[in-house]
Amino acid sequence: MPDPRPPKPPRIPIRRRALVVGVLALAGCAVAPLPPLQRDTPASWQHADRDAAPAPDLRGWWKAFGDAGLDRLVDAALAENLGIAQAGLRIEAARMLDAHANDAALPEFAFRTYAEPTPDSSASYFQAGFDAKWEFGLFGRAQSRARVSAGDLGIAESEQQAARVSVVAEVVRAYVELRAAERRLALLGRIAACAQQKRELVATRERLRLASTRDAARARADEATAQAALAEPRAEIVRARRQLAALLGRSDENVVDDGAPLVLGETAANAAALPADLLRTRPEIRRAQAEVVKAAGELGLAEADLYPRIGLGGALTYAARVIGHTRLSDADGIVTFGPAIDIPLFDWGARRAARDARAKLLQSSALAYRQAVLDGVAEAEAAMAALHERTLAARALRDGVAALGDDARSARALQRFGLADGIDVAASDSASLQAELDLLQAEQQRSLAFVALYKALGGAPLPSATGSTG
Repeated sequence: MPDPRPPKPPRIPIRRRALVVGVLALAGCAVAPLPPLQRDTPASWQHADRDAAPAPDLRGWWKAFGDAGLDRLVDAALAENLGIAQAGLRIEAARMLDAHANDAALPEFAFRTYAEPTPDSSASYFQAGFDAKWEFGLFGRAQSRARVSAGDLGIAESEQQAARVSVVAEVVRAYVELRAAERRLALLGRIAACAQQKRELVATRERLRLASTRDAARARADEATAQAALAEPRAEIVRARRQLAALLGRSDENVVDDGAPLVLGETAANAAALPADLLRTRPEIRRAQAEVVKAAGELGLAEADLYPRIGLGGALTYAARVIGHTRLSDADGIVTFGPAIDIPLFDWGARRAARDARAKLLQSSALAYRQAVLDGVAEAEAAMAALHERTLAARALRDGVAALGDDARSARALQRFGLADGIDVAASDSASLQAELDLLQAEQQRSLAFVALYKALGGAPLPSATGSTG
C-alpha cells in the first residue's frame, strides 16, 4: 500500500542553511535602530476655556464665523494657491523616487561601445557588449535606502500640509482684517461727519460771539484729525484685498465682494483637540518625525559602508579589429561572469568618521523632534490664553458700548426738549462711535487670536488622493 503520510520536504544541507541564515543576517545587521521619541505633551490644556462648548472641527474651524463668502475663499485658496501647488509637485517627485528607492538592489543591465588599442599599439579594436551587475542589499543597505526615501517623502508631505495650514490661516486672517477695515472706515466716516457738524456749530457760535477763537480752532483740528484717520482703513482694505488675491494665485484684487464684519460666536473659544493630537495634526512635528526616519536611514547607509559590497557581475563583449596588424583574429567574442566583491581596507578613518557623524545627527534629529513638540504645545497654550483674554476684553467693551449708546440717545432726547444743543449731541455721538471702534478692534483681535490658535493646532483640511480639499 502507498504511504498515506504526506511526503517530507527535501532537507536542506546544514551548510546551505547556515549560508542562507548568514546572508539574511547580513542583510539587516547594519540597520540603525530608531531612537525613542520623547513626546512632551500634557494630559490636558492649561489655558483652555472649560465653560465653552466644543469648537469646530480642526478640518473646518473657520466655519465658526458662519460666512459663506469666507468658506468659498478658503476652498478656492486650497485649490488654486501656488505654494500648495508647488508642495504638491514636490510630493509627486518624492513619491516617484520612493517607488524606486531599492532599485539599486536589483540587477542592472547596460549596453556599451568603445574603441581600445592593443597593449603594444599595433592594432585598434572596436568593442561592443552588454554589462550586467547585481549588488545585494546586504548589511542593511536596502532597508536604510528605504528609510531615507520614506523620510524624504514624509518631509514633502508635511511641507504640503504646512502650506495648507498656513494658507487657510492667512486667508481667514486677511478676510477678518478686510471686514474689520470696511467697518472701521464706516465708523470713522460717521465720526468725521460728527466732527464736521461740531465745527460748523462752533463756527456759528463764534460769529455770534458765543464761542472763542480757540474753540473754533480746536473744532477745525478735530475735524482734520477725523478726516486723516480715514486713510488708514482705506489702505488696509487695499492691502487685505491684494493679499487675498495673492493667496488665490490671482492678480485681480476684486476676489471678494463687500459684506458685513465677521462675528465669532461665543462658543468658539475652546479647542476641540487634545494636546496629544498635535503629534498628528501639527505639520512641524510630523516633519521632525520624518527627519528622524531619514537620519536613521542615512546612519544605516554609513554603517553599511564599513562592510564589503557583494554582488554578481557579468558581460558579453564582442571585439573587432578596426586597423593595424596583430596575430589575434579579426573578430572575437567573450562572456564573463562571476562574483563582484568590493572590500574597503584602509581610508584613514573617513568611513568611521562618517558613521559617527551620522549617529550624532540622528541624536540631534531626535532632540529636534522633542523641541518641535514643546514648541507646538507652547504656541497652542499661548494662543489659547490670548483668545481667552481677548474674549473677556470684548465682553467688557460691549457693556461700555451699550452705556455710551444710551448716553447718545439721551442727548438727542434732551435736544428735542431744548435742554441740549447740537454740540452736546455731536460729542455724545462721537463718544459712542469711538466706543464701537474700540469694540471692533477688540473683536478683530479676538478673531485673529482664534485664527492663531487653530494655526498652532495644525488645523486645515487634509489633501485627498486627487489633491482636492479633504
